[in-house]
Amino acid sequence: MDKAYRHIGKLVATHGLRGELILQHSLGKKADFAGIDALFIEMRKDDLLPYFLVKGIAKSNTETWLQFEGIDTKEKAKVLTPKKLWVTEEAFLQLADLQAPISMLGYQMFDGDQLIGEVISVIEQPHQVLCSVAFEGKEALIPLHAETLISVNAKDREVRVQLPEGLLDLYR
Repeated sequence: MDKAYRHIGKLVATHGLRGELILQHSLGKKADFAGIDALFIEMRKDDLLPYFLVKGIAKSNTETWLQFEGIDTKEKAKVLTPKKLWVTEEAFLQLADLQAPISMLGYQMFDGDQLIGEVISVIEQPHQVLCSVAFEGKEALIPLHAETLISVNAKDREVRVQLPEGLLDLYR
């Protein structure tokens, strides 16, 4: 898939009878998607279709109600759940909170001074964040919490961690 798109969440349910959908997202702040014309729904793996936004109503830092053109009944909306939602890189930079873990996508991760690889996805869990990192041609899951995270440098797009000895050996 083209790296010009960012996965931000999932359409988890319908709302009401007029085709509104509930989006659970990881943007780290309330988002009503004002100024965003189209959002992209992953209908099948690596197959994104644009849907044009009529309105977005921010409900919390993790939830927004969306209404798309042509989706005007609960039955039409139900077909779009549960589906992943993507935005363009430009829209992502406009919408995401710089402090949100999802903002680390594309950053280079280092264990001390050793380059591990690029952060390709971020999985938020209650007590930690897991970063999926491209490591030696494989996917490595790197935990981020108080004991492992050293720093995040947004200017240089770098994450520095101190991993437990032997963790990377599991992925070699």
